[in-house]
Amino acid sequence: MLPLPFSRQPAHLTLLALACLSGHSAFAEEPVQLDSLQVTGEQVSEVEAAREELKRVPGATNVVDMAKVEQGRVVGVADVLAYQPGVYAQSPGNEGVKISVRGSGINRGPGSHASGTHIMLDGLPLTGPGGTPYELLEPLWISRAEVLRGANGFDRGSLALGGAIDYITHTGYTAPKLQLRYEAGSRGYQKRSIASGQVLGDFDYYFALTDSETDGYQDHSSGKGKGVAANFGYRLNENLETRFYLRYRETEHETPGRLTKAQLKDDPRQAAAANRSIDAHRDQPGSTWLANKTTWQIDDDATLVAGLAYHHYPMDFAETPYRDSAYRIRVDYSDVSATLNYTRRHTLFGLDSTTSVGLRSTTSLPSSKSRENATLPLTVDGNSYPAGTLMRAYEHLGSDNVLHFSNELELAPDLWLTSGLALIHTRREVEVTWPVNDYKLKESTWDYAPRIGLRYQLNPEVQLYGNISRSVEPPHAWSMIWSSNDYFPAGNGPATGRYRAPISLDNQTATTFEIGGRGDSILGQWELAYYYSQVRHELLSVEVAPAVQREVNASPTIHQGIEAGLISPLWQGGAAGALSLRQAYTFSDFHYRDDDRFGDNRLPGLPRHYYQAELRYDHPSGFYAGLNSQYASKVAVDYANSYYADAYATFGATLGYASPKDDWQAWLDLRNLTNKRYAATVTPGYNDNGADVARSTPGEGFGVYTGVSWSWL
Repeated sequence: MLPLPFSRQPAHLTLLALACLSGHSAFAEEPVQLDSLQVTGEQVSEVEAAREELKRVPGATNVVDMAKVEQGRVVGVADVLAYQPGVYAQSPGNEGVKISVRGSGINRGPGSHASGTHIMLDGLPLTGPGGTPYELLEPLWISRAEVLRGANGFDRGSLALGGAIDYITHTGYTAPKLQLRYEAGSRGYQKRSIASGQVLGDFDYYFALTDSETDGYQDHSSGKGKGVAANFGYRLNENLETRFYLRYRETEHETPGRLTKAQLKDDPRQAAAANRSIDAHRDQPGSTWLANKTTWQIDDDATLVAGLAYHHYPMDFAETPYRDSAYRIRVDYSDVSATLNYTRRHTLFGLDSTTSVGLRSTTSLPSSKSRENATLPLTVDGNSYPAGTLMRAYEHLGSDNVLHFSNELELAPDLWLTSGLALIHTRREVEVTWPVNDYKLKESTWDYAPRIGLRYQLNPEVQLYGNISRSVEPPHAWSMIWSSNDYFPAGNGPATGRYRAPISLDNQTATTFEIGGRGDSILGQWELAYYYSQVRHELLSVEVAPAVQREVNASPTIHQGIEAGLISPLWQGGAAGALSLRQAYTFSDFHYRDDDRFGDNRLPGLPRHYYQAELRYDHPSGFYAGLNSQYASKVAVDYANSYYADAYATFGATLGYASPKDDWQAWLDLRNLTNKRYAATVTPGYNDNGADVARSTPGEGFGVYTGVSWSWL
């Protein structure tokens, strides 16, 4: 909650009081009356306040202002995270987005339960032992997104290699009283939204409804979704406030499958034949997130924030062929998360200091169970079974618990030392419960993650930083079943050939060094970071059969890279408008470290070079126009580096009008102007021996989208 605008007493009152206390004769005999001086602080937007707060982090961060993103098509979080250095976000053909920060989760569960980053909603965990489902990440519900890359997410309770991404929902303080938005475009795309937010004394609320539909770019890729988000805040007194959150959303979409490079070049809109034959699809029949966050300002220097969240996210999908048929998997996940964070400003060794203590705990509920049923009649070992036959049942439970301590100490003017230590306890319980329940795996591990960093304000325009940290990331509970190579033998009826016993997977750990800086210069606002990570037991996925992936611990790997961003004011024409250039470049070098089989091969799945840019003209009347581009270098599609998806470059354009009063806007968004055929994401195999295997999901071709938004402020 933002502080209200403040004012100070007239300066002459303060000076007069000091004079009386001093007993100076001149003031005692004849008080001096100074002219009144009223000093009023300007109210800072939440986005600007967030940027200033993240400048205290001795490492790389991003803040995304959704007001800018919404000046064009907003399908999913790939649009939210565009133009952000150090962040790779591409859609694999549906709402699910492959997000990787510093190579995090480079090939883990793309699109469905993406991992490698700790995803949060309003400072509370969304990521759990089962990964991160995507259906609740509706971008029109948020006012901003904060990305704390790598170990810089430490104070958010994140210990993942990629750090933390926090999606901050609108409240009554940031939302208009009423907002209507409509988007439409190529291939049957439509999106509708209605939202309202107000402040009513000590109470505020935000409420939003959205729904969307699309025929999809590929054949057999239609999808739709609908949902609601709300939060209600109440200020009990000037030091205590609480807020309740609700998110509910349903999605369903067809799954077109992946293509070979030859198929992609010939007709990128075709679907994989196997996916069409089994009517492959994935539904989220209704995910719910309920939460509360309460903030107590204990005194001027101490704050306590407590949070509690319940997350229920069932899935119902049939995407994988099995014995010339298909099977349907129904998963019923639910978990509970609790957070507690205490922060206090104080002095330490006579120096200004801030200490924080935090606890994050996410635990799966016993109701988290799964089952597989045949979707067509099935013949196994000479026996026939009807559609709907139960093939296998299992459960995967777990908990992630982090206790973290951190301190920020001002060693000298403009020089701060940040230190921290996290204690981590993870638990995984995985069991196949049908047709037998003799195969259960239960693991519990303790680990730690220290962190130390420095930041130096070289001058008012330039800040430098560096840090060394350790990260710890546990495996998905479900992957400990799906990565097994122990199958039910013949004679087990419909379960024959299904995974039988779970396997043990180690936690992924990494030691990371980072240096960089940010500031303003004659070239514009800039940021630059270099990182180097030595990763052990990296959790990597490999496709072992169509739509079947196995997760394994890799031999030692190296992740290093350069992240650069620059926003340059090219021309300031006053009443004639302004021209600016926004650029983001990410260099990624991820490779094995003397692997017995693959040597120093690159890790597949992500481009080595990734560049985005937008040249934009803004007129004071509200008119704007822009040209944008995206370039990605070639990507290995197997761990043997025997075959590559091609490099590509795409171009787009936007044209729009945003009223200076912020009450309405309209826009035209043109995507992939040259209709470039390219692979947006790849799902790697082990060793394709140079063959052109179906591993690529095509990126969207030329598309035209338009939209309008009206707000009652």
